[in-house]
Amino acid sequence: MKLIPFLKTAGLGALLAAGILNCVAAGACCDSAAFAGSRWALTIPGGGIGWLGLTQKPDGKLDALLLWSGGHPRPAPVALKDGALVVTREFKRGDKTFSDVITAKIEGKDMLALTVRHLDDTGAEIRKTETFSGRRIPDLPPRPDLAKVKFGAPVRLIGDTLDNWVVMNPKAYNGWTLKDGVLSNNVVQPDGTKKHGTNLRTRAADFEDFRISFEVNMPPKSNSGVYLRGIYEVQMADTHDQPPGYLNMGALYGRIAPGAAVEKAPGEWQTVETTLVDRHITVVLNGTTIIDNQPVLGCTGGALTSDEFVPGPIYLQGDHSDAHYRNMIVRPVVKE
Repeated sequence: MKLIPFLKTAGLGALLAAGILNCVAAGACCDSAAFAGSRWALTIPGGGIGWLGLTQKPDGKLDALLLWSGGHPRPAPVALKDGALVVTREFKRGDKTFSDVITAKIEGKDMLALTVRHLDDTGAEIRKTETFSGRRIPDLPPRPDLAKVKFGAPVRLIGDTLDNWVVMNPKAYNGWTLKDGVLSNNVVQPDGTKKHGTNLRTRAADFEDFRISFEVNMPPKSNSGVYLRGIYEVQMADTHDQPPGYLNMGALYGRIAPGAAVEKAPGEWQTVETTLVDRHITVVLNGTTIIDNQPVLGCTGGALTSDEFVPGPIYLQGDHSDAHYRNMIVRPVVKE
């Protein structure tokens, strides 16, 4: 995803867990307990993905992190009103500030019924109120013992043809090519201009937990990503010589920052090994473990779905930058 200079040195997952992201908070209310510590997978208007995480501070007030389609989770003002949760998403278009006012009520035990009102900078509604839904994300399981996990036979994803791959936007410029075992995306034109490219996914969409290894070569100032099951993005980017940050090379985009800066210079081949088991992720970059079996709190921006319990494809981000991949191999977890 495109780099954004925001909280670069800390993982949002850690900040959420620690409850140190202070937003405009709700007044203390008994209803806050119903939302405290909860995480919600959202299907936003139009079918896109969203995510909402809530923490309760010692004084009973709530903090919120909101992911809306793309980008990464951001602090959002939150309040309680008439038994409902009200979260405000603010964003700019040009020199104007707009707001989406999201109201959420719990239905049953695990569902959210939500509405969103779209307001301009004067507070006037600019289009009709929309409804959408959310589902409570179950608590994370214990950290898996990876030494006891069994992996199956290797599945080679980059072969001699592109038969294993499908472009995700047939109407966009397709810069993906395969030559001598290297899967390349080239959207930068000879004159230096860029075309808006397409992401690429595996034809197989039945991956669950697995270990994936590959080599990647990122040109200067380039940006890509590898989406695990189409849900979680491991960031691929030229962030050489930058301190570790949750938008940097090898990060779980917007959620978990690398523990060390071991990225090579742009234009050099780098090795990546990522293990996803029981909603915990490990990333090894150039032989160094930079994310060590850490819990994943939810989907990342650009995911195909916010449902973390469905199988999915591997997909490569290719909409705005060049990138080169080779020797990509998946080994599925063997269920016993």
